[in-house]
Amino acid sequence: MNYKALAERLLPGDYPELSAYETQYPPRDLPKGAEVTRLAPSPTGFIHLGNLFVAIANERIAHRSGGIMYLRIEDTDLKRKVEGAVEAVKNALRYFDIKFDEGAEIGGDDTYGPWYQRERAEIYRAFVKHLIGEGRAYPCFCTEEELTALREEQTAKKEITGYYGKYAKCRNLSEEEVYRNLDAGKPFVIRLKSMGDPANKIKFHDEIKGDITVTENDQDVVILKSDGIPTYHFAHAIDDHFMRTTLVIRGEEWLASLPIHLELFDALGFQRPRYGHNCSLMKQDGETRRKLSKRKDPELSLEFYRKEGYFARAVKVYMLTLLNSNFEEWYLKNPDAPLEEFKFSASKMSKSGTLFDLDKLNDISKNELSKLSAEEMSAFLKGWAEEYGSDAQRGYFGDEEKMLRVLTLCMGIGGKKRRKDFMTASQAMKFISIFFERTPREDDYRVDRETKNAVIGGFLGAYDPSDDAQAWFAKVKQVAEANGFAAEMKEYKANPENYKGSVADVAEILRIAATGRANTPDLWTIMQILGEEETRARLKDAAKA
Repeated sequence: MNYKALAERLLPGDYPELSAYETQYPPRDLPKGAEVTRLAPSPTGFIHLGNLFVAIANERIAHRSGGIMYLRIEDTDLKRKVEGAVEAVKNALRYFDIKFDEGAEIGGDDTYGPWYQRERAEIYRAFVKHLIGEGRAYPCFCTEEELTALREEQTAKKEITGYYGKYAKCRNLSEEEVYRNLDAGKPFVIRLKSMGDPANKIKFHDEIKGDITVTENDQDVVILKSDGIPTYHFAHAIDDHFMRTTLVIRGEEWLASLPIHLELFDALGFQRPRYGHNCSLMKQDGETRRKLSKRKDPELSLEFYRKEGYFARAVKVYMLTLLNSNFEEWYLKNPDAPLEEFKFSASKMSKSGTLFDLDKLNDISKNELSKLSAEEMSAFLKGWAEEYGSDAQRGYFGDEEKMLRVLTLCMGIGGKKRRKDFMTASQAMKFISIFFERTPREDDYRVDRETKNAVIGGFLGAYDPSDDAQAWFAKVKQVAEANGFAAEMKEYKANPENYKGSVADVAEILRIAATGRANTPDLWTIMQILGEEETRARLKDAAKA
């Protein structure tokens, strides 16, 4: 068969010499040992924790080595493309402070762009035409119905599914058959003519898993679809070469495709990048562990963390504990150090499934938020409220001084020990809502209505907002004693049967009346922040209930 003529028939027109692309996309001028890594999501609208897991690893490896990390959008599959998905990807990665040096919508050095695969179609077709001309690729005219029937036959025979060997019926079409199909206007795809033998094993060094063995590829995979756009497999090989990627860290689900990718690089005459396949994120489900699932686990989506208002640094800290086995020890010794100072290494990444524990993330988040100043916490909460909060919550920030007083109290700033009550922005906003809204009581009084009203009435009669904390509490004790409660805890503990309760129970009545909750920070300070008018109004409302 005249392969050159066939290539011209299938992809007519002039294309640049392949060597011209080597000149157009030259090797990068980087220090010795510098890594070029990438994140290459598809614009499907769903960016998940696994993407962030990989992004952090790639970013740390690139920048620790003095290299480059770029963002490439793999938009070859129009059927799955979701409007606004690219913006969602960028926003999510920006929120978690993933620092790209160049790429789609990033700026930086555009020498190696375009960064959207559909804008690089000419390059892919030039190499497809070359492979056809060399006899390493061919047209396949099989219909979807025929391919479905083929898979069903292979499944029934318990054979590996795919287009290979005796099942690759278009691989050995005669020249006459090929041109007859073309003249009839039959649609076609272009497939790689694999030279692999499944009986042969390849030893491969994985940057994470170490030395592994894989089977040679024998699948004649599609490299150019009927619309003239390449498949992911083919496009990624071209792009990783010309974007001068040195290391690809990706999910272990791609291990099954590794033999295809190795053969593609060899067929194209490109030097392979190094690959590292990170472990899957697992979840404890009863007695078993399973992979985090898009369908079952909302916490897999990065949007979950943004809507809940997780602090970006906290998520990165937790991800690093999962990514590198020695990070947690380093972090305990350097709790306030920039995360960039940690010496991240691909060799320290887990070789098997990693258990994702949301409770541990929550603990880390509490710890990280407790380190913020009142001003930093206010800025964090305000940013979340502007995007995800209610109109009422956005209104909390109208009085900046009040917000800072609230946060100073709730975070224990200036005290002997910082409080760690805040876990996420959404939870924190609910926590501080008592200062800005009259919310329904969440706790029931543990006394009868008559006693409750007597306590509230007695306190209202004595309340003076100019009292300091000591004078304020002395009046609470007086109210306690007047209503049959022990004014001193030691008296109550000595003879509990003589009293309705203790002064702590009286304080609880006033706390629920003022805030709707039985557990809050210091009640005197809360009343100071609320002010006399609001405090009295809330207590009177509670007495009516």
